[in-house]
Amino acid sequence: MHFALDAEQRAFADALHAMLTAADTPAVIRAWSRGDHAPGRALWSRLAGAGVFALAVPQGYGGLGLLPVDLAVAFVELGRHAVPGPLAETVGAAVLLGEPPLARRFLPGLAAGADLATVAAPGGYAVDGDAASLRLCPAPDGLYRAADPGPVRRSLDPARRLTRLSPAGDLLCRDAPYDRALAWIRLATAAQALGTGLALLDRTVAHVRRRTQFGVPIGSFQAVGHRLADAKTALEFARPLVFGAAVSMRPAEVAAAKLTACEAAYRTARTALHLHGAIGYTAEYDLSLWLTKARALHAAWGTPQQCRDLVLAAGL
Repeated sequence: MHFALDAEQRAFADALHAMLTAADTPAVIRAWSRGDHAPGRALWSRLAGAGVFALAVPQGYGGLGLLPVDLAVAFVELGRHAVPGPLAETVGAAVLLGEPPLARRFLPGLAAGADLATVAAPGGYAVDGDAASLRLCPAPDGLYRAADPGPVRRSLDPARRLTRLSPAGDLLCRDAPYDRALAWIRLATAAQALGTGLALLDRTVAHVRRRTQFGVPIGSFQAVGHRLADAKTALEFARPLVFGAAVSMRPAEVAAAKLTACEAAYRTARTALHLHGAIGYTAEYDLSLWLTKARALHAAWGTPQQCRDLVLAAGL
């Protein structure tokens, strides 16, 4: 089956790409990693103005409707530019809080970008709980709004600041749609990973065209070309799975997309690091911002084995 974006979706992606290219996201990422959220919050407001977070909010609450394909389009661009913040988690929060009266209370702020939300993953840790104004902690007896987060814990990605949440705050509801929210979070994570991998590939292709050895660009070497071709093939195989999952929103298909996109991004990261050489290890070099993002997304909201088990159980 062939999945193709329509003209409006392609224009949306192009507009986000142009906005984020002009935003100097490496500087925003480094500030966020230091705990300085002001540049990231400013960028968050611009993304909200473009309608990114409204794509997971029903129209009656300030959103554009539940549009998972358009959301995937947006999150590929967010991943391509390694935008920091609890992006997928805010989407998940919008789904968790999608029924009245919680929807009336929380969703307009999420759609408008006034609030950042995070959701505790199994184990109690949440991304960017120190920056979020809304911290959700699912528990066996319901969905809680957590109080102040615990100390910041280091992540593989310095821009993904982990904090521990406890279900000791206000009980919001007894029966939140956690499985549905998890599917949306995984879809957003898969799209982010796809964008991250595409950015790593683009940066590596540009590098091997510039870098010379024995008087010729290293990109002309057959072994280098084969590594890049393998990375490109893996990413292009992941792309239709991501958008196909966005069409169906079946949990197993979303898990397959998450598995494939994250594996492709991780493989591309390894190729990028190998072909850049020692400079790829340095935190001062912008490539590292995408390398660490690919590593962190690889296991976020479902390890490869967990996703694989879900796919196999569904018989896909």
